[in-house]
Amino acid sequence: MGLIDEMPPKADAAADFLKGLSNPDRLLILCALSQGERNVTDLIETTGIAQSSMSQHLAKLKTEGIVASRRDHRKLYYVLAHPAARAVMKVLYEHFCKKRG
Repeated sequence: MGLIDEMPPKADAAADFLKGLSNPDRLLILCALSQGERNVTDLIETTGIAQSSMSQHLAKLKTEGIVASRRDHRKLYYVLAHPAARAVMKVLYEHFCKKRG
């Protein structure tokens, strides 16, 4: 019995989690959120994703538990909520998001 014995019952959840990340637009959103909380307007400006698409992607990410939101007056703010998403996006940010000097 090793650590791999714990994976079979969690494999479906892990696959679903990765499906939530495996979209170019959602990765752009998550890349932006990996640097901290952002409001929807900022996410649209940063990523270039249309508002209607942004809403759909954020809804999916929220349903999956990958992001969380809070409202401050008229603005919605999003943040990476899932610990695994924070860890994955830290690695992805270093390899794919970060500007190289």
